[in-house]
Amino acid sequence: MVYDLIIIGSGPAGFAAGVYAGRAKLNTLLLEKEFAGGQVINTYEVANYPGLPELSGAELAMKLQEHAAMFGVVPTLNEVVDLELDGKIKKVITTTQIYETKAVLIATGARWKQLGVKGEEKLRGRGVSYCATCDGAFFNGKVTAVVGGGDTAVEDAIFLSRYAKKVYLIHRRDKLRATKILQEALFEIDNVEVLWDTQVQEIYGNSKVEGIQLINTKTNETQPLEVDGVFVAIGTDPNSNLVKGKVAMDEQEYIIANENCETSIPGVYAAGDVRQKLLKQIVTATADGATAVYAIERYIIENWK
Repeated sequence: MVYDLIIIGSGPAGFAAGVYAGRAKLNTLLLEKEFAGGQVINTYEVANYPGLPELSGAELAMKLQEHAAMFGVVPTLNEVVDLELDGKIKKVITTTQIYETKAVLIATGARWKQLGVKGEEKLRGRGVSYCATCDGAFFNGKVTAVVGGGDTAVEDAIFLSRYAKKVYLIHRRDKLRATKILQEALFEIDNVEVLWDTQVQEIYGNSKVEGIQLINTKTNETQPLEVDGVFVAIGTDPNSNLVKGKVAMDEQEYIIANENCETSIPGVYAAGDVRQKLLKQIVTATADGATAVYAIERYIIENWK
């Protein structure tokens, strides 16, 4: 059987694509290697998704999944290990079988960046975390550090302030990149302290995090700081390995796709955080999913009459 569309990834972009593909009566397969929902399920509160304020990420992910299921598109747990994209019919190779399809939508999202410092990998899961909403409750009454200066870092610091007795926000510059409304909320919290012009050199501890070694980026002075947890929030890297060397990418390996989510190969599309774009948010991911499927419908009509 040749599918009309195979969607790889079941985050907001993948589920939105599923809704539109189901409504368009496209024979669609949605593949996911781990768990449905993507990174949104780790978001404590989604306050900027239009029409659904004060919803948790897990709740939004469930609603998206249920919506796609209404039109017959549900995730199939199967890891994609390779793609053959040359030719009219594309092949999606998984750990158990090979699927054929007229069009492929890459909606694999992105993953958290690491600091790359000594002790980070050793203490991962032992005080080093990349998801404050997942692990914040474990640090009730303790001292934590958040590394970063963007929206995610500030949101993490605000969230952690509800549990930790002290939160340090460590930023390598003298200004935050986060939106003004988040900064204003942050600066009103008594138990949050921003350490400006500072970077983490090392995370130390035996069986768990005991502290971090800091360096001032202007004076080069170093100092230890005792903390119980380190939350890394310095951005993401795209999950684009499947198409590396197969479609056009930018220097950071985000997939280059036009406004119609079309990549450099006809019949191959990219949606959500895996593609190069200005704003990476849930609302832009779902918009990508819808746009991509509309473009895919036209592509199929033009090429399979």
